Amino acid sequence: MKRTLALAAALAALPLTLGSPSYAAEPAPMPAQETYRQNTALKAELGSRSAGSYLDADGELITTVTSEADAALVRAEGAKPEVVARSGAELRSAQQALTDTSIPGTSVGIDPRINQVVVEADSTVSKAEYRRLQRAAAAQDGAVRVVRIPGVFKEEVAGGDAIYGGGYRCSAAFNVSSGSTRYFLTAGHCTNAAADWRATSGGAVIGQRHGTSYPTNDYGIVRYTDGSSPSGNVNLYNGSHQDITSAADPVVGQAVRKSGSTTKVTSGTVTATNVTVNYGSGNIAYGMVRTTVCSAGGDSGGAHFSGSTALGIHSGSGGCSDGVNGSAIFQPVREALSAYGVNVY
Repeated sequence: MKRTLALAAALAALPLTLGSPSYAAEPAPMPAQETYRQNTALKAELGSRSAGSYLDADGELITTVTSEADAALVRAEGAKPEVVARSGAELRSAQQALTDTSIPGTSVGIDPRINQVVVEADSTVSKAEYRRLQRAAAAQDGAVRVVRIPGVFKEEVAGGDAIYGGGYRCSAAFNVSSGSTRYFLTAGHCTNAAADWRATSGGAVIGQRHGTSYPTNDYGIVRYTDGSSPSGNVNLYNGSHQDITSAADPVVGQAVRKSGSTTKVTSGTVTATNVTVNYGSGNIAYGMVRTTVCSAGGDSGGAHFSGSTALGIHSGSGGCSDGVNGSAIFQPVREALSAYGVNVY
């Protein structure tokens, strides 16, 4: 494992098929740093009055509102407002109603592009449970769409750059620091499994668990103990690396890449934020991000990024049937950075 910890994708991806919303086939745009700033500012300013923002095909930030007063605020920030039927408060209430069904094998998130909550149900959800989801959705007056996916939501620990601990193989996400102390981030369900981590199976310990958070969140941090001072690059698995210089919250509709020790580098689009995932294990993670990226076992803990911007830590998936279209889940990286008081570098 190079000390340039490659972003590796954590748990695998869920294919968007069998009734999922239609997403444009053209390549997704990559946001400018100003777009990330606008998105963060508008989330703070509008709160639950907005059902979220997304990028259009030209890369312009579209922010949903339900009043002309809020539309004026969006224009003042330099973004484009879109008046929709349902506010963020209404959709989050509908999202909670579906989350309360507590059915393993589901992910529940808001897609601002269609102003609806989208529930994905994997192949383990029985016909009776699926009908239960449909009844709960019907009670929300058109605010919820339920779709079936062919894979299985799971944490894909198996055997970025690979890391080994507790008999498992995961992937490292980003190198981070606090002062002169160096760490790397990975998935919390990985750091729950072991305190000591190695760059090769059976090799010398390179780092020790410094913190872990799973379920609810899915992030963990490992402190380097072998005296190394690795750089902040991500492995692109083509002989080169991507420098990571900043971190941001993802925007629906944007392009995203994932680097992992199993599926290497794969690409896709962000389709929902603030997603609740009920894995088949019964563990639930909140505030996650859903994408069309493919991943597989051993990608757990890997990195999601866009250009030089860190976006997230791979958490889970419901499969990737055609090797191209998935629905990978990641933990937003800024929450982990804040929790541990560290920075990408």
